[in-house]
Amino acid sequence: MSTRFPQAELTEVPEDIAARILEIQEKSGFVPNVFLMFARRPAEFRAFFAYHDAIMLKEDSALTKGDREMIVTTISAANKCTYCVVAHGAILRIYEKKPLVADQVAVNYRTAEISDRQRAMLDFATKVNSASHEIADVDFDTLRVHGFGDEDAWDIAAITAFFGLSNRMASFSGMLPNPEFYLMGRVPRS
Repeated sequence: MSTRFPQAELTEVPEDIAARILEIQEKSGFVPNVFLMFARRPAEFRAFFAYHDAIMLKEDSALTKGDREMIVTTISAANKCTYCVVAHGAILRIYEKKPLVADQVAVNYRTAEISDRQRAMLDFATKVNSASHEIADVDFDTLRVHGFGDEDAWDIAAITAFFGLSNRMASFSGMLPNPEFYLMGRVPRS
């Protein structure tokens, strides 16, 4: 629940938005607060989740679902966004099947138990997040060494930039993570 803005009531949102929220609720067992927060402004909800889906569900990319969530968790930690660190950290733990990885990358991805490829990806994302005006050809060259092409660099940057917006909206509004997120993916599934 937000501490600064009221969340939308499911019974009062447009039908397409309610259907999306109910689909998420059925899949996860609860409604993530971000859905009800953005639903208070239907046009922004649609735009936000359309872009979210375009970058996070893209199939023709070298980035795995785990890679994407790792970027979100790392960038959200750098931006001090509790909601996104907790929520996307939970999804990261599930996709990577590693109960410790989200906490490790949120605290310091440079010492986390991740691959060199993932570390290079997060170095690039971190630079886009904090100093995008300093991105140079050498940054692209480093990604290429780890198997990322220019379109993959675009994907990394798009995810980073989008979640910069998401982090700021969640933080300024006082949006809190749902309690369910804290425990998700903590115990490895067999």
